[in-house]
Amino acid sequence: MNDKTIWLIEDNEDDVELTLLAFKKNSFNNTFVILRDGAEAIEYFSKSSRREQIKEVNLPSLILLDLNLPKVNGLEVLKRLRSNESTKYTPVIVLSTSKDKRDIIKSYINGANSYIIKPVDFSEFLESVKVLGKYWLSLNELPYENGVN
Repeated sequence: MNDKTIWLIEDNEDDVELTLLAFKKNSFNNTFVILRDGAEAIEYFSKSSRREQIKEVNLPSLILLDLNLPKVNGLEVLKRLRSNESTKYTPVIVLSTSKDKRDIIKSYINGANSYIIKPVDFSEFLESVKVLGKYWLSLNELPYENGVN
């Protein structure tokens, strides 16, 4: 698979390690930027919208976002991602343990492209990452990868 950058916005170290392992086991060759709380994520992608700092930030092909983040929650991060010129079209996949319908609805209202409940079983998680990666990293076309902003 092509080497594309993924921003993983996740505070749980075990979930970070599982996600990285699942992508590796599914032979996705991706560069990951790990952002461990909502405030860090907002600061990081805010830099990408400033011209003088754009070279410091790898714009992602995909953003994986947890909802339950310290400092700034995932829904607020999602709103900010959608209002930022450099990330407003980037696919954002909410990966959450929450099955609460309100979280799912709020995620879509605020611009999530997909909502996936994290499977507890690692083999199920591997399969989810395989499908997610194939679609979002191989089949999906992003406007800015084709010269359209």
